[in-house]
Amino acid sequence: MSEGYPCGTGVPRSGLRSHPSNLIRVIPAKGADLPVPRALTIAASDSGGGAGIQADLKAFAAAGAHGMSAIVALTAQNTTAVTAVYELPPEFVVAQLDAVFDDIGVDAAKTGMLHSRSVIETVAAYLGERALPLVVDPVMVSSSGARLLQEDAVGALVTLLFPLATVITPNLHEAIALVGDLGSRAELAAALHRLGAHAVIVTGGHGDTPVDLLYDGSDYLEIAVERLDVAATHGAGCTHSATLAALLARGESLADAARGAARAAGQAVRNGLPELGAGEGPVDVLGVRGAA
Repeated sequence: MSEGYPCGTGVPRSGLRSHPSNLIRVIPAKGADLPVPRALTIAASDSGGGAGIQADLKAFAAAGAHGMSAIVALTAQNTTAVTAVYELPPEFVVAQLDAVFDDIGVDAAKTGMLHSRSVIETVAAYLGERALPLVVDPVMVSSSGARLLQEDAVGALVTLLFPLATVITPNLHEAIALVGDLGSRAELAAALHRLGAHAVIVTGGHGDTPVDLLYDGSDYLEIAVERLDVAATHGAGCTHSATLAALLARGESLADAARGAARAAGQAVRNGLPELGAGEGPVDVLGVRGAA
């Protein structure tokens, strides 16, 4: 008898095409010569369209990648608040990941809001069997101030996902929340690297100095970013990390991808839409205002 997903998706798991994990590590599902890179976001939906899965898919498209998603939670969210969160069953998260990996293939992935320890454990176990560039954006609090990562999930994020990441992308507040206020971005990046991340970008949207700082365990790279007086930063962090993943999927080096992600996020804020909503408006990575 075929074994289905425990959450009752109606799909027999053995009916999906699958590959041994060692084959997935070295051979993408449809080969390495596709004209369009494939980027996957594992995160939550933002009903207001400014951040989360919606922001990631827009950033993937802007960076020239085919975007795919595995949604871990639904949020009732706008520019002023997150009013409700509905977490999807881990088995359904796996069903989405199976569907993408087994047919289309993935050249790079990113994680965003993961919400709970159980989701993090599920995602880490799945990605741990697949070698691919991974950007971990440790989303903890929304731009409207809502907590998006449960307190007991922080340890799992650090111990299970950080070691799998090609790079993690905390903003200044997230970096301080994870390792304490150590006085400088360089010290924060070094401390985060010691937690197991292969490389760290402490992004520059906050603090006194507008700079993204990349640290790979040996060298520091400062990437100047523009400080913009635009009330439209909702989704800026998601846009940065998604662009970073898309550029890694395109085969760019980490340093070049970090520079490209900084440019894209800055441009998205510059073109942002502050007139949408009563709070911090959404960024615009696609230039929709110009197309209207």
